[in-house]
Amino acid sequence: MIVVDAMGGDHGPGPVVEGACEAARVTRAQLELVGEPSLVEPLVAKFGDPERRLRVIPAEGVIAMDAKPRVALAEQPQASLPVAARRVADGGQRYAMVSSGNTGAVVLSCAGAFKRIPGVRRTALAAVMPTEKRRGEKDDPFSLVLDVGATLRVDAEDLATFAVMGSTYASIVSKNVSPRVALLSNGTEPTKGLPEIVAAHALIRDLPGIRFIGNIEGLHLPRGAADVVVCDGFTGNITVKMLEGIFEGIVDMARYAQRSKMTWRFGLWLLENGIRRLKEVTDWQQYGGAPILGFDRLCIKAHGRSGARAVRNAIRVAERCLAQDLCARIEDGLRDQKAERADAS
Repeated sequence: MIVVDAMGGDHGPGPVVEGACEAARVTRAQLELVGEPSLVEPLVAKFGDPERRLRVIPAEGVIAMDAKPRVALAEQPQASLPVAARRVADGGQRYAMVSSGNTGAVVLSCAGAFKRIPGVRRTALAAVMPTEKRRGEKDDPFSLVLDVGATLRVDAEDLATFAVMGSTYASIVSKNVSPRVALLSNGTEPTKGLPEIVAAHALIRDLPGIRFIGNIEGLHLPRGAADVVVCDGFTGNITVKMLEGIFEGIVDMARYAQRSKMTWRFGLWLLENGIRRLKEVTDWQQYGGAPILGFDRLCIKAHGRSGARAVRNAIRVAERCLAQDLCARIEDGLRDQKAERADAS
């Protein structure tokens, strides 16, 4: 069962419900749409649910995108987001949540309703980043970066845990049997970086089942040097938002050039195939969303600006992770890590 926060996101329930109706036609998943019935039910009727896979779960109101998460959740316990999180918590490990709502509120809702996987001290919000290199059976153009904001300050143990969780997720979603894992630092040498990064390098290097390639720098990110990039939430949040702004800026500059001069317009026409290719590679909506890792229940966080296509793809990601039992596999990986280190000592 995939429980969808039908009210969250920048554009209200319309794109969310449309994407869920599309997902109901292309997946086998049973879906619950949590939101105000007076708003959600007419949209289901509009976009169609011929397979009868959608069920509307009543909720009252929405956590606003600009709200202070902790305050809003305390004042609106029956809003769509906390109701969805409680549905997933009560449903068991065959349930997952998808939301494009307020990021901080999504993380706090999960923390309030779910339990952490044994061995996880800090959870991680992941994000996908378009890269030049492709990987896995799906020829996936995205790297996974974690953490990007759930935990601002971490230690070496936390970073090692992020490596295990990110590697497990990438192997499932990108169908990449052995994803390359790297630490984001200010130099490629093992001794470069803050003390927790240097200590984490030594820990991750010896983790069983992790294909660790060492440290990478910021310039290596868009080249796709690593499939999973591990960092603290403060660094990751700044990095991902900066790169997102660069990609969008390139598109905006191309539009400006097209309007400005005939010679520029002609030049863009010559580059049309390349620009179209760039747009395809940087189109985050094809990925849908990325997980909050470390909880015993699955949550896929979609972008606040998600349209129907992104919501549909986020639901498909959730379905794939449920089918591959992501949370249990992360728990197994952390248990193996602990046992290996105990034997080594």
